Amino acid sequence: MVYRLRNNVYKIGGMAPGSAFDKIELSLIRAFHTVITERSVSRAALQLNSSQPAVSAQLKRLRGLIGDPLLVRAGSGMAPTAVALSLLPAAQQVLQGARAIFGGHAAALGFAPQAAAQTFRIAASDYLDPLFLPELVARVRVQAPGVQLDLLPLTRDYDYRGHLARGEVDLVIGNWLAPPAELHLGRLVSDEIACLVGLDHPALRSPRQWTVERYLASDHIAPTPLHAGGVGVVDEHLRIQGLQRHIVVRTPHFGLAPAMVARSSLVLTTGRQFCARYIGSLPVRIVRCPVEFPPLTYYQLWHDLTHASAAVRWLREQVRDVARGLLEVKG
Repeated sequence: MVYRLRNNVYKIGGMAPGSAFDKIELSLIRAFHTVITERSVSRAALQLNSSQPAVSAQLKRLRGLIGDPLLVRAGSGMAPTAVALSLLPAAQQVLQGARAIFGGHAAALGFAPQAAAQTFRIAASDYLDPLFLPELVARVRVQAPGVQLDLLPLTRDYDYRGHLARGEVDLVIGNWLAPPAELHLGRLVSDEIACLVGLDHPALRSPRQWTVERYLASDHIAPTPLHAGGVGVVDEHLRIQGLQRHIVVRTPHFGLAPAMVARSSLVLTTGRQFCARYIGSLPVRIVRCPVEFPPLTYYQLWHDLTHASAAVRWLREQVRDVARGLLEVKG
């Protein structure tokens, strides 16, 4: 393979002169990686500090060299082809290798937050802590002021596994009893499961009568499951135990559930850390859950497409540190 860097030509692998490899420049590989990652020629041009016509010309060359459209129209936007996605990890490796060879140790690290100008896409539930996403945004804004964040809701209609596999999202943050085996995962925090109730709830008036039977028969509020046909972490564990609670409200707006609890006889079952944020600001209290649950564990998930990315590795470190920092404050 041949890489042209400034005025020098570097041959790798002993490719024969005159082959397609003689026509490949490092800037072309960088253009390929940026266009496919951004899914937009105009956004790629901004990232590359280039013009849209220049990037369009590079994309045309790439299509001719690879023999594939690479980026095609999909609804109101653009989407990479299967061939483009299959080549993305190899392009990432080439760019990282070039930085390591020609950029010295600092470039080998591959990401300078203060100088970065790219977009990170994160799909997250709001179950972990109501302060988690605000703290993460504040941290990223301070350390990487040129970075943009797209925060996407993790709902039942959001195919997070497909979006990760297609490179359409960098990280997914949530809680699962058994995270998908094909994804990389990083454990963030574990939390005790507790119940949040209003001040006039029977569980507060008669704690000794707050039994498993009373708990199951109470009126519960629960989040909408994250995938069609799913029941959620709490109800999945109850089902394994042969138990079922009486859910009367399901909501995708988990952050509003404590306010609903405060004005009703509903029971919210979730992590104690989440519940604790509302003590003092709403007329609610935390009570123990009479059913024994394993700790509620929150993860960040990512695909092999971004596993070697220095930029996404930096992002994962910020997510980890913010989540653990919030837990330490509560502890």
